[in-house]
Amino acid sequence: MSGAAALAGAGLGLRRAFLEEAAERARGPGLEADFLELAPDNWIGVGGRQGRLLRALTERIPLVCHGLSLNLGGTAPLDEGFVRAVGRFMEAHGALLYSEHLAWCADDGQLYDLLPMPYTAEAVRHLAARIRRVQDLLGQRIAVENVSCYAVPAQEMDEAEFVCAVAEEADCLLLLDVNNVHVNAVNFGFDPYAYIDRMPPERVAYLHVAGHYVERPDLLIDTHGAEVPDPVWGLLEHAYRRLGPVPTLLERDFNIPPLGELLGEVARVRALQARVAGEQQAPHAGAGHG
Repeated sequence: MSGAAALAGAGLGLRRAFLEEAAERARGPGLEADFLELAPDNWIGVGGRQGRLLRALTERIPLVCHGLSLNLGGTAPLDEGFVRAVGRFMEAHGALLYSEHLAWCADDGQLYDLLPMPYTAEAVRHLAARIRRVQDLLGQRIAVENVSCYAVPAQEMDEAEFVCAVAEEADCLLLLDVNNVHVNAVNFGFDPYAYIDRMPPERVAYLHVAGHYVERPDLLIDTHGAEVPDPVWGLLEHAYRRLGPVPTLLERDFNIPPLGELLGEVARVRALQARVAGEQQAPHAGAGHG
């Protein structure tokens, strides 16, 4: 997994709303996050005070980069200049991994949304070819994320099969968003636990968890604007039992509470990882003794 193999523990998505406090905590007793994630799209070329604060963080805490605008699923030519800029940014900050979405987000300009792909063999080949090119440019495997959606343009296979097929065809890693699995399971009526069971453990580099908005009992909106709800915690625990205590990142994009509250959720992730790992090791603790 190259840099992904160095990921561990519970991380936090870095946002400008708490950048200064995070840097201050990192200089003192610690930020209490095992790694950070940011969108390089929003940070490439940033200097001044914010650039210095970012540098202070990435010198102390491992970083992963999570892209927003590469348009892996689109038909416009891949922005190879941007990919090279991402590579330079990752090198400058020692970033361990780059991830992007299994979606398209541009058509003669950015659409500022992540739109769903058709679940077809043609789409698998199209995505895989573009992912392989990105990996060639960066000189390492990337991770691709399953996305939340509210309609599917065409469907020859189900979502879990599509995600696995892309990863296999591209020989890339997966960023498994547990909240997105739950959101889509409610909206489209499938079993989220069975979805997790179909993910190849050897390809899952890390997980995302977040909150969402309940529009109706049968319609969830992926907002990243609330605490992680109980059904997502339950699905996360299942993911750990199926995949092991995979590194996991908490996302929060608006309605951002004080940093201490976010770190409380990060601590809950870490405690769940430790509990499941301990339970899985316990049956073997007495092995070899008569």
